[in-house]
Amino acid sequence: MGVATARALAHDLNICVRNRDAERASLRSLAAWAYQFSSQVSLYPPVAVLLEVRRSLRLFGNYTTLIEHLRAGLGRLGYQTRLAIAPTPLAAFSLACCETDQHIHTRGALAAALGALPLSVLDWDQVLLDRLSGMGLRRLADVFSLPRAGLARRLGPDSLLYLDRMLGRQPHPQSLYHPPPRFECRLPLPCEVEQTGALLFALQRLILQLCGWLRGQGAGVQTFEVRLWHREQRVSRFAIGVHRNSRDPEQFVVLLRERLERLELTQPVNAVGLCAAQPLTLEEESQDLFEPQGERQVDLLDRLRARLGVDAVRGLSAVAEHRPEYAWRYSEPGQGEHNTSNRQRPLWLLPVPRRLKTDNGWPCLQGRLKLCHSRERIESGWWDEQDVARDYFIAQSPSGSQYWIYRELDGERRWFLQGVFE
Repeated sequence: MGVATARALAHDLNICVRNRDAERASLRSLAAWAYQFSSQVSLYPPVAVLLEVRRSLRLFGNYTTLIEHLRAGLGRLGYQTRLAIAPTPLAAFSLACCETDQHIHTRGALAAALGALPLSVLDWDQVLLDRLSGMGLRRLADVFSLPRAGLARRLGPDSLLYLDRMLGRQPHPQSLYHPPPRFECRLPLPCEVEQTGALLFALQRLILQLCGWLRGQGAGVQTFEVRLWHREQRVSRFAIGVHRNSRDPEQFVVLLRERLERLELTQPVNAVGLCAAQPLTLEEESQDLFEPQGERQVDLLDRLRARLGVDAVRGLSAVAEHRPEYAWRYSEPGQGEHNTSNRQRPLWLLPVPRRLKTDNGWPCLQGRLKLCHSRERIESGWWDEQDVARDYFIAQSPSGSQYWIYRELDGERRWFLQGVFE
């Protein structure tokens, strides 16, 4: 109908402009997600994705289980779909165009199953469909019963080839889809969002797409980026990270929730997105094709990073250096190198050594300090103009606290506090 006629019949009709670019993007996104079910994925624009699944049955056991996984995953992504199984791509597409899902497993059953379908399932120009309707044909069975020579004369050889491919009489090669090397997806919101809690629902959908893409790659990620679009196309970003490669959607959602709880929006959000640039190989014990759904035990380290930021939670690693202030560096938590030296040094160092008061040349901190007999002499750093010459001691205060102090070997020979033992 025309818009004016439709409005005359339904005065409260809501007219939406079709966004074909968004449809194509969604189709590619679905194909990348579906790659986890089959390595033979093809696009059938504008409304279908084809999967060759016979070789996937050994992973799922049977067609029913495969369909259940597909249907459940597509439902969580928010799509309404019709699924069909057939020996040929065009037959599967035609069956999926019907209101009820159908599964045909043998070529011998194709003609009977397809014959009951209306002509509208044919992916032909409307002119050809009108010509068939004018000839009194209503079902595919009516077309199949026509003489091949007459059908070719009236509809052209391409139409005859289409029917042969549908019935499996001729091969129908497909152009295979290959997932992109990086995941990047944007989802416009139906209205502007001003509360971070409302963003989680939309981002969950993108996380499911990300994890499907990762399963198809046989990989995981340690970090992915969340993007929020505001008015005037201004974009804000933050990262979600895990300390071990993962593709667990439940884990990602828990960490994302932690991060959103402390996020303050300065402007409303009209679109959200996810980006993951470097898929990494998963550890052996993590390579399950479909992890069971349910609440995950998320590491405390990952929770802290999600809440405080990736750079706020770091590990320490020892560096082969005599000077204490240069003998460490930041590292990934749990991946640092330990100091194998037999020297006893404190874990807690002051940012800047603190000068100590003295009593007749003796260091004092809450009273006179008692020095251990052994000392550690450090003379190093002449090559970078940060040279030091010190004698270090472990000292004990009258209250029993232990400190790490040193005395300069040059100049005024002052005493300094540099570390504290537990």
